[in-house]
Amino acid sequence: MDFHRKKREKLEISITPMIDVVFLLLIFFMVTTTFNRETVLNIDLPEAEGSELERKLRQIELSIDSEGVYYLTGEDGLPRQLVNQEKETLKQELLKLAGSSRSIPFVINADGKTPHKSVVMALDIAGQIGFKHITFAAIKPNGG
Repeated sequence: MDFHRKKREKLEISITPMIDVVFLLLIFFMVTTTFNRETVLNIDLPEAEGSELERKLRQIELSIDSEGVYYLTGEDGLPRQLVNQEKETLKQELLKLAGSSRSIPFVINADGKTPHKSVVMALDIAGQIGFKHITFAAIKPNGG
C-alpha cells in the first residue's frame, strides 16, 4: 500500500477580486458625482506705491460705486450718475464724452466692493469703443 499524502495547498483568501470591485465602485462614484465649487474668497485689493501723476487736462473718468452704479466725470470735473446701468447707455455716454479722440486716457475708479461684472462690462465697452489708454485708479497705502 502506498500511503502518500497529498500535498495540501495553503488556504489563502484572494483579495484581488475585492480590490477590483472597490476600484470599480470608486470610479463609478467619481464619474457620477456632481462637484459644486462653492468657495468663498476674501480678496484684499492691492495698493499702489509711487508718486501721483499730474492730472491731464483731458481724460474720462468712470467711477463705479459698491452697488455697480456708474458715474462719468465730464468736462466740468463733476461726476454725473448714468440714467441706468445698461451697456448701451454707458457706451453712448462714453462716445459723447470722447468725441472723435480715442487716445485720451480712460480712468476707472472702482470701489473695493464693486461687483466684478460692472468693472468687466466697463472694460469691455471701453475696448469696443477703441480707447488705447485704460487705467485703474489706486490709493497709496497708509504707513508705507
